[in-house]
Amino acid sequence: MAVTARPAAAADPAGSKVADTIREAITAGDFAPNQRLVEAELSEQFGASRASVRNALAQLATEGLVERIQNRGARVRAVSLDEAVEITEVRMALEGLCAAKAAERVTDADREVLLDLGARMKAAVAAGDVLGYSDLNRRLHGRVLEMSGQRTACAVLERLHGQNVRRQFRLAMHPGRPQVSLPQHLAVIDAVCAGDTAAAEAAMRAHLHSVVSALPALENPH
Repeated sequence: MAVTARPAAAADPAGSKVADTIREAITAGDFAPNQRLVEAELSEQFGASRASVRNALAQLATEGLVERIQNRGARVRAVSLDEAVEITEVRMALEGLCAAKAAERVTDADREVLLDLGARMKAAVAAGDVLGYSDLNRRLHGRVLEMSGQRTACAVLERLHGQNVRRQFRLAMHPGRPQVSLPQHLAVIDAVCAGDTAAAEAAMRAHLHSVVSALPALENPH
């Protein structure tokens, strides 16, 4: 997947490294939504200067992962259900385009990789390996985006992924979800491998429409 431009990296390599570490911690769930990010604590935790931490937080704020509140510092930005739905709807449009482009550009080597991923996804679901299936899910989407050659779409999608990754992971872990999404993923694979651009786009959009429909079930009723 294409990498988003991060201006702070060139000016402050240490800040960029800290930003990468905090970004990974946020996406992994080590930092919770609305959790305060205190410069002094992060500086000590990551062995970086306060200036590098400040630059890192500024960078992550531009990516939508952190919000900075005047006179109160920074915190992990919480994404509402409505925003999560909007993000997924944007993904629907962009990943649908990318699936069509992937079908247009598919090679024999690509088909081999996609079919192997599909076979491994089926095996993971059959074995009840939810974490393994989640990883294969991520790899499948990444492969389709890589095949598409759509650098601009991939850059936008990378940024959106960071903002919504916690919900995506929770959805992947939701009971019964792999059984629902497996045939959807297999339909994407079949259409891309067949070089059918219209079917590939439709299959990807249908899959992400299913994600939109499933998101409300993740909300904590309490």
